[in-house]
Amino acid sequence: MDATVNFPLASEERDLMEDETNLEKLQALVEFLKANEISEYEAERGESKIRIKFASAVAAPAAFDASQLAQLLGSRPAAAAPAAVASVSAAAEAPAPEVPLHTVKSPIVGTFYDSPSPGSAPFVKVGDVVEVGQVLCIVEAMKLMNEIEADAAGEIVQRVASSGQPVEYGQALFTIKAV
Repeated sequence: MDATVNFPLASEERDLMEDETNLEKLQALVEFLKANEISEYEAERGESKIRIKFASAVAAPAAFDASQLAQLLGSRPAAAAPAAVASVSAAAEAPAPEVPLHTVKSPIVGTFYDSPSPGSAPFVKVGDVVEVGQVLCIVEAMKLMNEIEADAAGEIVQRVASSGQPVEYGQALFTIKAV
């Protein structure tokens, strides 16, 4: 004869069950962020804090419905420890690019502009094929307009910076796929 006796959970067992629930919520959050091409997410409630940043993603954050995100997280975000695990596993799950991508970085600190003047067409758009030496954008520093040229030939896969946005030295501006 099999008898089952229910005992109250010890605090360690309860914490473990909450961590598993939080891990499931965190995995759902990671999938949500991937599906909406959000490369970085940070939230803090009370003592709980979570920060997810995809190492392989360089996309600008996409627009998303905050109510969907709140519903996905439930009552509170996961603890910081599972967040670190999810961040590592999310980066490990990302597929490796077929063709190596080249990142064009800002050689100076300044303000990024994608066109020669306000209202005019941008120098390049996503999907354009560029040659080495072709002007991609302008970075203004101390009232000087510095043309940033392509240092690799290929197709523009992504524009990382937004026009009028301040950029730092070494910050990614464009991603180019060699052709």
